[in-house]
Amino acid sequence: MLLTPRTEAQRPVPGAPRTSPGSPRRRKALALFAATASFGLLAASAPATPLGIGDRLFPNLGNPGYDVASYDLSFRYSGSNDKPLQAVTTIDAWTTQDLDRVNLDFAHGKVESVEVDGEPATFRSAGEDLVVTPEEPLSDGSWTQITVRHTSDPVYAKGRDGGWVRTSDGLAMANQADAAHVVFPCNDHPSDKAMFTIRVTAPKGYTAVANGLPTDVDRAADATTWTYRTRHPMATELAQVSIGRSTVVRRTGPHGLPLRDVVPTKDRKQLEPWLKKTPGQISWMESKIGRYPLETYGLLMADAATGFELETQTLSLFERDLFTEAAYPKWYIESIMVHELAHQWFGDSVSPRTWSDLWLSEGHATWYEALYAAEKAGRPMEARMKAAYAASDRWRTAGGPPAAPKAAAAGKKNGIFRPNVYDGAALVLYALRQEIGAPAFERLERAWVKRHQDRSATTADFVALAEDISGRQLDGFMQAWLYGKKTPPMPGQPEWKSADPEKAAKKAASGNTAKKAASGKVAKKVASGKVAKKSGAGKAAGKAAGKAGPKKAADK
Repeated sequence: MLLTPRTEAQRPVPGAPRTSPGSPRRRKALALFAATASFGLLAASAPATPLGIGDRLFPNLGNPGYDVASYDLSFRYSGSNDKPLQAVTTIDAWTTQDLDRVNLDFAHGKVESVEVDGEPATFRSAGEDLVVTPEEPLSDGSWTQITVRHTSDPVYAKGRDGGWVRTSDGLAMANQADAAHVVFPCNDHPSDKAMFTIRVTAPKGYTAVANGLPTDVDRAADATTWTYRTRHPMATELAQVSIGRSTVVRRTGPHGLPLRDVVPTKDRKQLEPWLKKTPGQISWMESKIGRYPLETYGLLMADAATGFELETQTLSLFERDLFTEAAYPKWYIESIMVHELAHQWFGDSVSPRTWSDLWLSEGHATWYEALYAAEKAGRPMEARMKAAYAASDRWRTAGGPPAAPKAAAAGKKNGIFRPNVYDGAALVLYALRQEIGAPAFERLERAWVKRHQDRSATTADFVALAEDISGRQLDGFMQAWLYGKKTPPMPGQPEWKSADPEKAAKKAASGNTAKKAASGKVAKKVASGKVAKKSGAGKAAGKAAGKAGPKKAADK
C-alpha cells in the first residue's frame, strides 16, 4: 500500500492522547508485564506476523496502516563503539486504517518497553518486525504516538549490510537500502518520509552531528547532548549520526546556505582543499536544475573502510581515504563529490516511491557526475555513454533493466546497486535527451525536482512529466529503455553497438580455458626447473608494474 500524506491542517497537536486510556488496574498489570519482557520473548494472545507494503525488491519493508509524521531519536554513546547505545525512539503517526496492532521495522537490539499514547503496550518480535499491541485498538484517521525504549547495537553478525558504521574514533550511519531498522524502530521504506529530531549524548572529547540544523547543545561536566532537527521530510534510509573525535568546519554556500563538514580533527588541514570545493559545486548544480532544496549541506569524512559513499540527507558520508590516497585522480574525486551532492535533489528531496524506482536516484546522480567531469575536466559525456551502451545488454542480463532491477542475492541487500542503475540508468537519460532535445530535457529536470520536492515519486511520474514537457507520446520509447531486456537503438547514434552477453560469456570462458592451459604449461616448466632462474626477474617485473599502477591511475 502506498501511504497518502495528509496536510498539517488536518493533524491534531502532536502527541495528543487518545480517549479511553483504560483502567489504572489494567495499566499497572500491563506495565509490570512489559517491564519483564525483552525483545522477541513476549508471547501475545495470537501469533504476531511480520508485515510489509509489498515492495517488489524488499517485500517485508515498511508497514501498512499508518503514515509517520515525525521521529524523535535519542542515543546515548558510552565512548566504546563496540557497546550498545541506550536509545529512545518516539514516533508520531496518523493511522490510515483500524489497527489492533502496529508493526514497526526493527531487527537488532533489545526492547525494554513500549508505550502507545503514554500507556504501556505489549510487544514481541516477528521476523524483522517489532509488533506492538496497544491497550486499546487504534481507529482509522487517529493521531498516535509510539515510544520505544531500546538499545541500538553497532556490532552485527557477519553478512549484515548497513546500519551503524564503526569508525576509528566512533560511529556513523549507512542505512541504505534496508538497514535503518537495525538502528532504530521505524517504518523503513522511502515512501513514508517524515521529519526527524535527533539527540545524541556522548562523553567529553566527542562531537556528535546529525541530519539537519543544530537546535541545542547541553554541556555537562562529563558529557554533552547535541540536538538536530530537519526542516524537510526525510526517508529513514537517509538518516545520519556521526559520533567521533571530530571537528566541524563551517562556511557559507550560495545565497547564504549554511554548510558544515565533519572531519577527523587530526586530518582537518589536509582535507581543507577538498572541503572548500563544495560551494562552487553547489553553484554548478544550481545552474543546471535550480536552487538547492534542503536546509544545509556538508561532507562527513569518516575514517572507515565502507567501500562506498552515501547521500545521507544534508550530510553525505565519504570514506576519508578517498581524499587522502594519491591513487585517485582529482577530477574523479570531484565528480564523486558531485554525485553525492546531486543526490540531495535526486533521491533525498525527491525520493523513489519504491526500490524499483532507484534508477531515478542513481541514474540522475551519475548523469550529473558525468556532466561535471565533462565540463570541468574534459571527460566527454558522449564517450562515457558510448562505453555504457556497449556494456548495457550485459548489465541488463546480469542485473535486470534499469527500472526493473533484479532482487539482491540472499544476505547481500546492497546487491541492487549494480551498473544497470548507475551508468545504465544515465544512458536512459542520455537517450531521452537525444529523443526530445536538450532544451526540453533541461526543462524536464528542473520541473521534476520542483514538482516533487519533499515527496517520493515513481517512474510513471517521470515518464508522464517528460510527455507533458516535451509534448510527445513517450510510452513506447521509455518502456523499451526502462524495461526492455535488450538495449534499444540510440537516437541519433545508429552506429552504437551493445556487446552480446552470450558471446561475451563464451569469449570469457574460452579465455579462462586458455589461461588455465598456459598456467598448466608453466607449472610443468617449473616442475622441470626450466623457469627457476627466471623467477627473480618475474618478481622484479611485478614490483615495477605495481609501482607504475598508481601513477598511471592518477594521470587518468
